[in-house]
Amino acid sequence: MKLNNDTIAQLGEHITHPTYPRQALRHGLVHIGVGGFHRAHEAVYTERLLRLTEDPDWGICGIGLRESDRAMQTALSGQDYLYSLMELGQAEQPRVEVIGAICNFLFAPDNPAAVLEKLASPETRIVSLTITEGGYLLDDHSGAFNFDHPDIVHDLANPQSPRSVFGYLTAALAARRDQGLSAFTLMSCDNLPHNGNKARSALLAFASQHDQSLADWIAAHASFPNSMVDRITPITTAAHKQLLQQTAAIDDAWPVVCEPFIQWVMEDDFCNGRPAWEKVGVQFTRDVAPYEEMKMRLLNASHSAMSYLGYLAGYRYSHEVMQDAGLNSFIRRFMDLDVTPTLSPVEGINLEQYKDTLIERFSNPRIGDQLSRLCMDGSSKIPKFILATLEQRLGAGAPIERFGLILASWALYLHRAQQPETGYPVEDPLADLLRVATAQPSGLGGRFLALEEIFGQQLQHAPNLAAAVDTALQQLQEQGVAATLEQISQAA
Repeated sequence: MKLNNDTIAQLGEHITHPTYPRQALRHGLVHIGVGGFHRAHEAVYTERLLRLTEDPDWGICGIGLRESDRAMQTALSGQDYLYSLMELGQAEQPRVEVIGAICNFLFAPDNPAAVLEKLASPETRIVSLTITEGGYLLDDHSGAFNFDHPDIVHDLANPQSPRSVFGYLTAALAARRDQGLSAFTLMSCDNLPHNGNKARSALLAFASQHDQSLADWIAAHASFPNSMVDRITPITTAAHKQLLQQTAAIDDAWPVVCEPFIQWVMEDDFCNGRPAWEKVGVQFTRDVAPYEEMKMRLLNASHSAMSYLGYLAGYRYSHEVMQDAGLNSFIRRFMDLDVTPTLSPVEGINLEQYKDTLIERFSNPRIGDQLSRLCMDGSSKIPKFILATLEQRLGAGAPIERFGLILASWALYLHRAQQPETGYPVEDPLADLLRVATAQPSGLGGRFLALEEIFGQQLQHAPNLAAAVDTALQQLQEQGVAATLEQISQAA
């Protein structure tokens, strides 16, 4: 059965689907960057609230700014913006539901005026983002905004025909100010520390270059709540589509798959109203920092740690890594000995149970979380998820052998990716820079750590780190992953 408005009533009783009047929804929420995670997280919370309250103010309009978003817009528009969500947990059969919270999708390259009109509409009260960790164009060490990015250069010269997210947001907020409308809340849903603060810094930096008075107005009237988001969402494959057809008899151009676990902790800082997400499990708090630090330093850092080591060991899925006793032990020791000492207490969280849960989630064979997904964007992820912890452990004089191995595995992965026969994928905003630094095996560790864009100046000149990376590189190249892990476990 092809999924659309006409066929949704034919779904089996066991498949939850929208029963609220979708045609009456207003687009109080506009989301930029509609991918798997948004559709498995914010859209799911919003769907549950719509089913509970039928509040028409909080439908979602998706926006795609990049050419790569065209495929998603085409897939969703072809089925009335409905899509299937499959939770892959311990049960033999996945739990399937149909999500209808997204009720429009605008593709900016085809119709930029429509996007600006939607963002400037009084109906729009929250604009949310999943634009990746590197999409905020902020230096991880100095916090400076990258005004040299080609899209930013274009947008500053052509403010009425923007290309970048910050160009669109600034133009829309200027229109709202000029029309006497309220600002909207800009809500980051990306995995980066203090994501609301980062969104604010990036937008104000761009806006101030365009119009300082507008930047001042945004600073005074817009809101930027910090949040912690969590749900493992692998890339949808043809096998997932086939499983959906077998399980639910649904033909969906782009279903989304995810684990059963879902969490959203957020500051209650909204300038123009918000959905009552607390009714469906969102936790609002005054200070999200301890939650996001815990999650990023344990979950996201462990994902990065396992990805390159797992790939070098011949694995392609996270559950395969967890089935390897040496890698499983390495990840847990990294959590316990390297990360936990840097964490502040988190209200309502038993840290040992949380770490146990992470190991269980990583080990879920049904989710099929691809290591290739975890290997993406290392230059954005490693500084945000691992290097801050490393700096604290260096300052405390603690052993750093595991950090050395994680960084060495990333460097060696990038080196081997340049050998066509390996088939190692590299998708990274600094891919060209990384390729040059890791082209030759000799002196690899030194050239890698010399990348100031990633490691800054402090880590560049940390002698203990250079030694740890060089030692781990030598062990990996001469002995392989398993023997290196054994030596590391004995030494630290």
